[in-house]
Amino acid sequence: MTLTPRPGILEVTPYVGGEASISGRNRAIRLASNENPLGASPRAAAAYAALRDELHRYPDGAARELRETIARVEELDPARIVCGAGSDELIALLVRGYAGPGDEVLHSEHGFLMYPIAARTAGASPVAAPERKLRADVDALLERVTAKTRLLFLANPNNPTGSYLSEAELRRLREGLPERVLLVVDSAYAEYVTEDDYGSGAGLVEAFDNVVMTRTFSKIHGLAALRLGWAYCPPAVAGVLDRLRGPFNVSQAAQAAGVAALGDREHVAHSRRHNARWRAWLIERLAALYLHPYPSAANFVLVRFPGHPERSADAALADLNENGVLVRALAAYGLPDCLRITIGTEAEVRATAEALEGFVARAAAGVRA
Repeated sequence: MTLTPRPGILEVTPYVGGEASISGRNRAIRLASNENPLGASPRAAAAYAALRDELHRYPDGAARELRETIARVEELDPARIVCGAGSDELIALLVRGYAGPGDEVLHSEHGFLMYPIAARTAGASPVAAPERKLRADVDALLERVTAKTRLLFLANPNNPTGSYLSEAELRRLREGLPERVLLVVDSAYAEYVTEDDYGSGAGLVEAFDNVVMTRTFSKIHGLAALRLGWAYCPPAVAGVLDRLRGPFNVSQAAQAAGVAALGDREHVAHSRRHNARWRAWLIERLAALYLHPYPSAANFVLVRFPGHPERSADAALADLNENGVLVRALAAYGLPDCLRITIGTEAEVRATAEALEGFVARAAAGVRA
């Protein structure tokens, strides 16, 4: 008898992250994965290094100190916090806990790819609601809620578009949902948002029994290598996650680095200021090249390229790679004419803008010829 996986597993397209290297080059400008170009807090790095003689010890399975530190910094209830190996793990566990064969998992059209992947691996069906001008549409999401809908995932701000829903829109979305549907607000980029009308979703978690907010240490805290995330949940949902997660799912090194990162508020503030400055600068430069950069509330910029073959996103991607710059292609997100560019260091952002200026100039010359 042939060993076969559960039905539907082989239909899943595995997630592929942003490229990290270019063949033939010792070093590349890595702007494909929305990492913090300033790195981790020195305090976090020191806390990680301090545990090198404790590698034979199991971590605290309850992540008590980390949860209490998150709660103190964010002014939340530590009993409602569940930590995970990145927010990806928590997303997958939420689907496992609340959806299965015959159920539907709803998300916006250009939402994070892990939502449909998690749905399919649990045997559920992902459903995409169309966006309006690359922005989640509350009415379209609500219109696609059916008797089979069990979860609704909303990245806010969204990856890869950079758009967001205001706190008022987020509340309208929740108030339009049946009580049986779990709304998961993925606020991975919350720390980068500077707009006054934004809300991370924490208030909705405390106001309703069917809202979860997920967060990550991979972005502004610069701890992507350690895989650390957390969820703020209603007590009943926290109980479900604690039953599903592994008993030691977060390493002690990750916990220690996370505690230290949360204590370095200046590193967070500096990262936010750097991102806001160079995001605005890059958008202005790209617009001057007659490309179409979209407004962004996160640490990246989505850029649309013309349809002409010599000026296309694919052509720009190849040209950037030739110049040692890695950005994210977005065909898998249904945006084949766009690229996503992470905000890097000043030198990296300037070099990327110069490379694109050269690309546009050469493409224009080729079209005229």
